[in-house]
Amino acid sequence: MSQPLADLLRPNSLDEMVGQSHLLAKGSLFRKVIENGHVPNMIFYGPPGTGKTTMANIIAKKTNKTLYRLNGTSASTEDIKKVIADINSVFSTNGILLYLDEIQYLNKKQQQSLLEFVESGDITLIASTTENPYFYIYPALISRCTVFEFKSVSVDEIKKGLKRAADYLKVDIDDGALTLLAVASNGDVRKSLNNLEFIVSSLKKNKKISEEQVKELINKAHITYDRSEDKHFDNLSAFMKSLRGSDPDAAIFYLGKMLEAGDIIAASRRLMCSATEDVGLAYPQIIPIVKSCVDMALQLGMPEARLPLANATILIATAPKSNSAYLAIDAAMRDIEAGKGINVPRQLQNTHFDGADTKEKGQHYLYPHDYKNHWVEQQYLPDDIKQAKYYVYQDNKYEQTLKEYWEKVKK
Repeated sequence: MSQPLADLLRPNSLDEMVGQSHLLAKGSLFRKVIENGHVPNMIFYGPPGTGKTTMANIIAKKTNKTLYRLNGTSASTEDIKKVIADINSVFSTNGILLYLDEIQYLNKKQQQSLLEFVESGDITLIASTTENPYFYIYPALISRCTVFEFKSVSVDEIKKGLKRAADYLKVDIDDGALTLLAVASNGDVRKSLNNLEFIVSSLKKNKKISEEQVKELINKAHITYDRSEDKHFDNLSAFMKSLRGSDPDAAIFYLGKMLEAGDIIAASRRLMCSATEDVGLAYPQIIPIVKSCVDMALQLGMPEARLPLANATILIATAPKSNSAYLAIDAAMRDIEAGKGINVPRQLQNTHFDGADTKEKGQHYLYPHDYKNHWVEQQYLPDDIKQAKYYVYQDNKYEQTLKEYWEKVKK
């Protein structure tokens, strides 16, 4: 079986890679770490075909460690035990570098089995995943790693990779065809090379690729929506702003564009974000409803996934709006970043013992359930910000009802 073009032309150095300029810029911290060869535990997170495996291969060459490769889709507990068994053996005198692709497919117990050895430094872990690591990877393992996000590769960067491939294959390709191939890949370098290889395999004597040949291969839907850094985020932005602006027609349109491109994950994230940021306390029940729609869509897959996501989109777009929670948490975090509120009031502390030097004996906490309406006045915020107001009731039925209730109780 012939080796795929994407593997044949896999970059062997950081300079040969396309995309990920936010990580690989000259002088960047990430690049310095890799070039110095002192590799920490890392998790690479991002869409397929963005260079995660390639980056891991390049890093492996920079170290003197013994390289082991496992894939979460096929690795068993026994495979992991075999790697652990080689720690401090003659086969790994300089330590072990474990590259674990698709780590999200390992179960919790399998991930936990690596913890001790990752923490001790016996194993240096480089893991990759296409899913949000904070949702799918065991938290204790994440805390021992640095997470780096790999972004969809821009059209211009993919064109560079395609030009290199065309030179390798000794074919001519005009700029229009090159652009179409790059746009149709939706930010996936591997996909663009696979499409190029497919077209080249159809050629005989004439080693030239035209726009017409590319159009014949690719789906038109992939041309109208690509995941290059500009257009991808423009569509995400338009979707979010249409939801916030209560325009169900526009919101459904931008949802449709994302689903045509197979971008269920990005659509789901924006829906959950808008439900909490833009609707929030004006209709708090919307949060579990939207989460349920997203879970249903991820289980169904396309084309059925469009139905729960369309329901969630229209529900958010037509719901009353409130960003009071968003404003409150941001205001609180500004005070935290300014170093305020360090000392928790004594009556709220987890105090069980008064030392000999304690001037004020006893905690003096008032238990609200012992009082009428389950409320009693006492100080909760630290002394330096005790008058701070972060949450402001907004003008919608739900929050105004809450406001009226608490004003009555606190009188």
